[in-house]
Amino acid sequence: MRAEATAPVPLTPGSAPDITLRVNEIFLSLQGETTRAGLPTIFIRLTGCPLRCHYCDTAYAFHEGRTMTAADIMAALAPWTTRLVTVTGGEPLAQKSCQALLTHLCDRGYDVSLETGGAIDVSAVDARVCKILDVKTPGSGESGRNLAGNLAHMSARDQFKFVICDRRDYEWAREFVAHHQLHNRSEVLFSPSHGQLPARDLADWVVADELTVRLQIQLHKYLWGDERGR
Repeated sequence: MRAEATAPVPLTPGSAPDITLRVNEIFLSLQGETTRAGLPTIFIRLTGCPLRCHYCDTAYAFHEGRTMTAADIMAALAPWTTRLVTVTGGEPLAQKSCQALLTHLCDRGYDVSLETGGAIDVSAVDARVCKILDVKTPGSGESGRNLAGNLAHMSARDQFKFVICDRRDYEWAREFVAHHQLHNRSEVLFSPSHGQLPARDLADWVVADELTVRLQIQLHKYLWGDERGR
């Protein structure tokens, strides 16, 4: 579910919040995942992450980056016309100023999504933001870091994401979804771990069990591989 984007508000001196963030990269690409897959989207990748998932493909975001103010970030976004923005990482919520940035982007008329690993409280995230909550499976090596309280703060505009590494992960995710009735709260996405689980295998399992989940692949991986900024 995507909120209707509003017209951008002109950026005036002093209008940006007085915050700084460590930013790894800002780029325009196609959204590779979620229900917005295929749509031109601006990505703001923040530096830092407390998790170390086995399949992580953005380890360069653990430490690399430069300090930017909210005004710097808005200036970087200005050349592009799309109103879709995804704030990602790393783990964007690991930086406390991320919350203010999300709100500021919404105030400026952007249609904002947040990709978060689910190990940090999402209760204070602006209600206008679409939260993509990555529930960590055993195959990630970080399933013990899932914050159970986050489930209560997910709405119909948000999405649960499961990266599936193998059959064990699939069965774990299937039971997790059923136990918490996630499909009654938000859309549920199952994604094969790229290069580890064939997408066809996961598709066959989902069809056989008639799960109320959306199968997704990492579109950007199929188009550009591991090329940064894509």
